[in-house]
Amino acid sequence: MSDKQQVKGSYWLDTAPDGQHPALTEDVHVDVAVIGAGIAGLCTAWELARAGRSVAVLEAGRVAAGVTGHTTAKVTALHSLIYDKLRRTRGEEGARLYARSQSEAIEHAAAVVEELGIDCEWEPRSAYTYVCDAGRVDELRAEARAAREAGLPASFVTETGLPFPVAGAVEVTGQAQFHPRKYLLALAADLVARGGRIFEDTTVLGLDEGEPCRLSTATGATVTAQDVVVATHYPIFDRALLFTRLSPRRELVVAGPVPADRDPHGMYITPDEGTRSVRTAPLDGDRRLLIVTGEHFTPGTGDTRARFDRLTAWATDHFPDLRVTHRWATQDNDPTDTVPMVGPLHPGARNTYVATGFAGWGMSGGVMASLLLTAQITGRACAWSELYDPRRLRPQVREAPSFLKTQAKVAGHFVGDRLRPSPPVESLPPGEGAVVRVDGHRLAVYRDDAGALHAVSARCTHLGCLVSFNGAEKAWECPCHGSRFDTDGKVIQGPATRPLERRDI
Repeated sequence: MSDKQQVKGSYWLDTAPDGQHPALTEDVHVDVAVIGAGIAGLCTAWELARAGRSVAVLEAGRVAAGVTGHTTAKVTALHSLIYDKLRRTRGEEGARLYARSQSEAIEHAAAVVEELGIDCEWEPRSAYTYVCDAGRVDELRAEARAAREAGLPASFVTETGLPFPVAGAVEVTGQAQFHPRKYLLALAADLVARGGRIFEDTTVLGLDEGEPCRLSTATGATVTAQDVVVATHYPIFDRALLFTRLSPRRELVVAGPVPADRDPHGMYITPDEGTRSVRTAPLDGDRRLLIVTGEHFTPGTGDTRARFDRLTAWATDHFPDLRVTHRWATQDNDPTDTVPMVGPLHPGARNTYVATGFAGWGMSGGVMASLLLTAQITGRACAWSELYDPRRLRPQVREAPSFLKTQAKVAGHFVGDRLRPSPPVESLPPGEGAVVRVDGHRLAVYRDDAGALHAVSARCTHLGCLVSFNGAEKAWECPCHGSRFDTDGKVIQGPATRPLERRDI
């Protein structure tokens, strides 16, 4: 077997046991239904169960196996270059509330690890945002100053543990990294012990916002709940048109062992080079797992194989001892105004809530969301409710360009992708896929390694954009809102909830 064939997928999924939970097969009545079993959904369910609520978690796939199972797993309040921007767009108080809410989330997660005795490789680390371009040093100095004024233990430094020189970096001490799946599987087990119920392989299809609310599922069973939390990363129910304020982004990850003495002893990220993020995780006494993330791109665009090659080349160039053993990809949603959207689902919502738009910082953001939503559902005050409120009509003049750019990109795909020439089906080699025109219809066609063709509708079942093939991950991806499907059309990732329809060819 070649080295390429031996490379595995997500390290987190590879190294944590898969806790099995049943699918929903009968009607259920609970106080709160949580849709989505990633970090935001599971943490929210656990907090609510601890507060005395009866809770059911509904997951279309497996617990902590979606976006959370493919994260880099940094638990930090230093989110690249955000505080100087927040100070300008949300004011000094907004920046302080953001820093406080993220920092309290980190402290809370650490306390939960201690309380439940979770063996999840929790390691305190400093977080760094660095640049190698001397022309960006002033930007880093401004960020360090803004982060410090927001309340973080931040400073500007020129020396780091990286094996190459940097022009400057923002360092924030007292942050952490962990094994996210081990953390969440332990949380899920404790949730069940507290009387909570978790249902896997249960896709939610409909939401009736009555009193109580009712959820319909693909299994045919119904969940009745006083309150509903939509924590599906990209909202599957979008009655506030949040999709107009979210931009999906994929990033690639390569990982492998390096000698322990090559550990850079920190969590690093740079906005340069299409983003580069570096951290390590424990393996054994002599080795650490190096995790390198980068090459961000819109789902369904460009050559993912070439991007993996570039990221691998960067990692092995800077860490020559690295032998890649795992590689995977993650997906994030960037809000047009920088801040996640956590709170009531839409302006008229009374019992429905949402958590989305974490922009690559879902570990601290997911825990923060659980604390905020639990406070709102149980009737307690939370100092940062307004900051994260999804109902905010924030695109002010200075934020409008990001909003308009997102919509222009979606419109470009919706129209432009339909004008692209399509290759003949006969030209598809084994292991490849393409959108082709057959009898006037656009079909997404994949030829498997045995030569058989698999054809599905090329129209995403979310809002009708045309999908594109990701050859590295063997998936159909929607460039408009990030839905992903396998080669037979089954949903891998929302917001789509229905598969691509099968077609004969």
